[in-house]
Formats: sequence, structure tokens, C-alpha cells
Amino acid sequence: MMVILASQSPRRAELLKQIDVRFDVHPADIDETLHSGEEPSQYVQRLAIEKAQSVASLYPGVVLGSDTTVVLDNRVLGKPIDFDHYRGMLNALSGQVHHVVTAVAVTDGVKTLSKVVTSDVEFIELSPDQIERYWHTGEPSDKAGGYGIQGLGAVFVKRISGSYSSVVGLPLAESADLLVQFDIPVWQSIATQ
Repeated sequence: MMVILASQSPRRAELLKQIDVRFDVHPADIDETLHSGEEPSQYVQRLAIEKAQSVASLYPGVVLGSDTTVVLDNRVLGKPIDFDHYRGMLNALSGQVHHVVTAVAVTDGVKTLSKVVTSDVEFIELSPDQIERYWHTGEPSDKAGGYGIQGLGAVFVKRISGSYSSVVGLPLAESADLLVQFDIPVWQSIATQ
């Protein structure tokens, strides 16, 4: 059975391929505004569910939605809107431990299940030159918190405690568990056939 990925993220697509899930891509178009008083874990869980349910209302089948955010001092750091915004985020993350919170939701249009995963990431001390050079690579522009652990931004990461795949954008253990509950095989199921 084919899954529908409610995301245009190439990173999430690569992670699903990694666990041998067959899927089509139909990105969700939802309002991603943080609600007043909403905790980061509630925020990403709501967005993951809304993405999955939005796409499920248009296409029949099992739909997987996900959302990731970077959190520092209980403040959500979204995608940078420009260089100054990016520089402020990277300066704040420099030498600090922050949280990466990712939610995954799976729905068949009737039943919806979701999980939230939080990982801690510690950055090295960043120089102004490193921050500026990284911006000019183009990598930070579409990433929560202004960096990608799976790319060039990996050199900023001193330590990670938690799920690496979740920091990239899709917690694989949790995603596999949810998919199996909807009778979607992952590599473990395929290997035993």
C-alpha cells in the first residue's frame, strides 16, 4: 500500500525511503502560525495532524504529516526570514543546548495517531565569520532554527541527545510504529515476507 507524504521536504522523503516505505508526495497547505500560549510540542503536533488531515481530505489512503521546530528557552525558532533574523538565531544557538521538537501524524481519514519527539542539540561556539559563510551556502534558508544537521550545519553540532532522524525532520522509530498500526509495511515487515 502506498503512503501519501503531506510534505515537500526532501529530507522527509529521504528518511521514508530509508525505511523502504513506498509513498507519493502531496504537500499540505495550512496556516502554520503559532497560537498564543501554545507550547512548542503542542504546536508541532497540531501542525503535523493538520497537515495529515488536510491532505487526507483530498486524497484517499494513509497520509503521514510531520512538523519540526527548534526551541531555545521555550521560544520557537522558525525558518529565517532574512539574514538578520538568521544571524540572531545562530548567535542565540551558539554554545548553547537547544531542543528540536518533531511531531509525526498518520491518518486514514477516520483514525489519526501522532507522536512527538524531543531531542537536545548542543552547538559549538560560532564565530561571526562561520555564521555569515554558512548563510551564503544557501542551506539555512528553509530550515527551522536556520541550520540543517544532515548537511553543512553538522559541523556546528557538538552533541546530540535523542533521535538524529527526528532532528533531520522525521523520527523514524515513531513513524514506523505509527505506519505499522495502519498496516503499512516498513523494512522489517518486508524482510520477513
